Formats: sequence, structure tokens, C-alpha cells
Amino acid sequence: MDEATQPQHPPVDVALIETKQLLNMIPHRYPFLLIDRLVDVRHDHSAIGVKNVSFNEPFFQGHFPGHPVMPGVLIIESMAQTAAALVISTLGPNAGVPIVYFMSVESAKFRRPVTPGDQLRLTVEKERRRGNVWRFNGTARVEGIVVAEANITAMIMEDAKAG
Repeated sequence: MDEATQPQHPPVDVALIETKQLLNMIPHRYPFLLIDRLVDVRHDHSAIGVKNVSFNEPFFQGHFPGHPVMPGVLIIESMAQTAAALVISTLGPNAGVPIVYFMSVESAKFRRPVTPGDQLRLTVEKERRRGNVWRFNGTARVEGIVVAEANITAMIMEDAKAG
């Protein structure tokens, strides 16, 4: 593709959001925090979540002994956490501490297994936003190869610390 036919993306707003910052943005904690950082955050547009998949992940003990494979539902959850962090980053510090609830998943496809040593790169792009409901297209890649994809919808609830 030449430059004229490549999709145009807005500029990157935040180049990197580290784990410590994510802990202030979303409520997930070990063993359920499934993203290590975000890169290339484009507010109100897209972000890439990064998950370094380690053999020490607790789910590998039972999924599957002797043939460790990351469960597909956890790949989808990783996408959802990436989307939640994008929403919080987009809303900014004046939004308080909203909680992003996962509402639906559609068109999920799993193309290749994810195994220990892989680095998942989870791209989420906002499809639309209506009020407090956001819809995203998510794609998970390992070494540039698509391993999973899904459309996810989330709802933003008010400040979690209020009341």
C-alpha cells in the first residue's frame, strides 16, 4: 500500500502506560490483571495492550497439563482490559474512578493457540460510543500474526469510590 491508501490514524496521545499506572485505572489485580502495559494510546480511537505470556500463569496448571495453551476467554478478557484502560485514559483525570463493565462479545474467532513465551499485542479500536456504552473491534496478535479477534461492548459506570 502506498501512503495515499493507508488508513489514517490520529496521532499517539500517550506512548506508554506502565503496569503501575494501569493499577490506578482498572480494578483488576493478580492473577486477573491480564495486560502488562499499553502502548500507542490514541484517545477516543485505539490502543495496544501488551501481555507477556509466562509459563508461570496460574491457568497453565490445568489448561492443559503437558500442552499449555492460554484460554481463549482470557485472550478476550485481555482485549476487554485494554479497552477499559483506553476508555479511562480517554475520559481523563476529571472523570473520577469509573468502572468499565464488559457487556457483550460478538464474532469471536480463535485462529492459533497462545503459549508460554508469546507476547500478545492486543489492538482495540473504538467502533462507536453512545452515551456510556462503547463498542470496540479487538485483534490479538503474536509476532504480527492474528491469533484471535472479537467485537466487545462495555458500559461505563460512575465513580467507583463515590457513595
